[in-house]
Amino acid sequence: METKGWLVETAAVRAQLSGAARAALGGRLAAVQRLAGGSKKGVYRLVTDDGATAVAYRWDDSENYWPAAEGDDDLADPFSPGLGLDLFEAAHARLAGLGVRVPAIRLVDREGAYGPADLAVVEDVPGESLASLLARDPLAATPVLARLGEALEAMRGHRAPAYGKVAVVDAGGASRGSSCEGVVLERALRDLAEAAARDSRMAGARERLEERLRALAGAVRPRAEYAVVHGELGPDHVLVDAGGQPVVIDLEGSMYFDVEWEHVFLRIRLHEAYPPLEAPGLDEDRLALYLLAQRLSLTAGPLRLLDGDFPDRAAMAGIAEYNLKRALELVR
Repeated sequence: METKGWLVETAAVRAQLSGAARAALGGRLAAVQRLAGGSKKGVYRLVTDDGATAVAYRWDDSENYWPAAEGDDDLADPFSPGLGLDLFEAAHARLAGLGVRVPAIRLVDREGAYGPADLAVVEDVPGESLASLLARDPLAATPVLARLGEALEAMRGHRAPAYGKVAVVDAGGASRGSSCEGVVLERALRDLAEAAARDSRMAGARERLEERLRALAGAVRPRAEYAVVHGELGPDHVLVDAGGQPVVIDLEGSMYFDVEWEHVFLRIRLHEAYPPLEAPGLDEDRLALYLLAQRLSLTAGPLRLLDGDFPDRAAMAGIAEYNLKRALELVR
């Protein structure tokens, strides 16, 4: 398997980040720290000689661990990969406009002024992630969760007559399919096929899982308005600033969609910490469909990622295994 040439890339990446750091922060780049967690873009903390810091997002093929697939660049698909500066800026503008705390943008470069990759330099939020805070001191996380609930309510209250990526809908574009549940069913069937091709347990349950998906989708009633959702709002995508405010990151996948999609993901990721974020009036039929669909996605996605050279392989395999078992429990 061909691996990414980190040593070869380092000089070129540092040169790009050095110019961007000077433009964004006004100082000479003294240190670069690659931050963990990015699988579709490079994420780096920049430190200048006068102690100023910022975080750089770098979108380049060399930074994307996901194996290429047909339709990756189809922005009309709400679930196509959230890649690129345009998606980031559109989502940032929408969320900030709703009062959601997101890192302030210091610089953007899509013209290659500092290097070949699209680049954004944003505020470096001091503190820890919500995931870390919950693990360290769940009680201290209580007011942060309350504020995150307020942000989610603001997102839920902003409606659009069409679903799809924020960048597409806000520009007047249209998305594929005729409904959120239809798009989810199509994606879930694709995820099921991919997971079944990689794991014999999924292959053995494929017929039952497909029948269950189609039955759940058939029970969902039509809907004509959609809310703003992040799409993958786990506690690792929320930072906690010095004032205890939640700061939402990894914005590119934000879309107008059924709010139930967001809440299923939150329930999966937060477990017993979820109740403060519970929203009234969620559609139980959508929740049931989206739970099974997300279990399949969280099985197939990590298995697909492991086809490439993603470095933290044990953790990704663990995510796939956990969600595979949860998916099978839904059809016993």
